[in-house]
Amino acid sequence: MIWSDKKILAAMECGEIVIRPFDRANLGTNSYDVHLGKYLARYKDHILDSRKHNTIEEMEIGEEGYVLHPNTLYLGVTLEYTETHSCVPFLEGKSSVGRLGIDIHATAGKGDVGFCNHWTLEISCTHPVRVYAGMPIGQLIYFAVEGDIENYYNQKPGAKYNAVSNRPMESMMWKNHF
Repeated sequence: MIWSDKKILAAMECGEIVIRPFDRANLGTNSYDVHLGKYLARYKDHILDSRKHNTIEEMEIGEEGYVLHPNTLYLGVTLEYTETHSCVPFLEGKSSVGRLGIDIHATAGKGDVGFCNHWTLEISCTHPVRVYAGMPIGQLIYFAVEGDIENYYNQKPGAKYNAVSNRPMESMMWKNHF
């Protein structure tokens, strides 16, 4: 079941969901709009290796915006810091962003119960497009969880993305053993 606006507000009242900064105007019927933070990053190397730590170079989006180009993966970040303690958050792009040819995630649209951080975005585009810090970029949708939870994300010893940061985070695939 997708949570309604009233359920999201009630969950925020009791601390099941945290959204900072929160603006009531961004609350939809059954979602909350999130915005592009001021930092983008891209990988330094052209060929990435999933067994190695691939480093990124970071850019700050200025007042004039930043032009994204096709065939480049950009890592972005949401302006909003979020926590979810009893539900599963999904991040989807806004339709107006999709109509500009921008995808905000390659595969990582689902969060975990216990995720407490800014969302890293995996941004790509179909043709050059200028983006701006603070622009609406996506919407969080919350789903109920059936059953008790044993393993909250923020309490897992091996969780790779627990370090709170308002900067894009590169892949930590290299921390897996394969």
